[in-house]
Amino acid sequence: MDPDLILRWLHVIGACVLLGTCAGIAFFMLMAHRTADARVIAHTAGIVVLADTVITATSVIFQLITGVLLAWQLGWLLSEGRIAISLLLYVLTGLFWLPVVWIQVRLRDYARQADRDGTSLPSSYDKLFRRWFACGIPAYAAVLAIPWLMLARPHILLF
Repeated sequence: MDPDLILRWLHVIGACVLLGTCAGIAFFMLMAHRTADARVIAHTAGIVVLADTVITATSVIFQLITGVLLAWQLGWLLSEGRIAISLLLYVLTGLFWLPVVWIQVRLRDYARQADRDGTSLPSSYDKLFRRWFACGIPAYAAVLAIPWLMLARPHILLF
């Protein structure tokens, strides 16, 4: 078996998991939010927090490891324009993703409390959901840009 091919395959699978999980989480959170039903939101947000903790976090680490190993194995420098920009986008994504995870936990907790108390979701829930949504857009855009940079391989001179 060709080690380059195996590493590329693992890296692509990791990217698919990362993109798919992020898209799925966003879809299910949005659909739950649209119901305005605290019980539905609490249940969905609980699953989303678990998925982000287990699947997204694991794939983020996996992507970094396989990406660095792949670059090293192919003789690519991490300072090469497209790779350096990809790494910067990776960090940018993390800067948006970490607050998103914290917000998801808070949204889940608001919904659980409203469900327990038999009340409506507080106005702070809606404000926090808008922040969650606003953080998700640039994070996902950056995650989409990284595979494009890796596939298109544009020559970008940074240094």
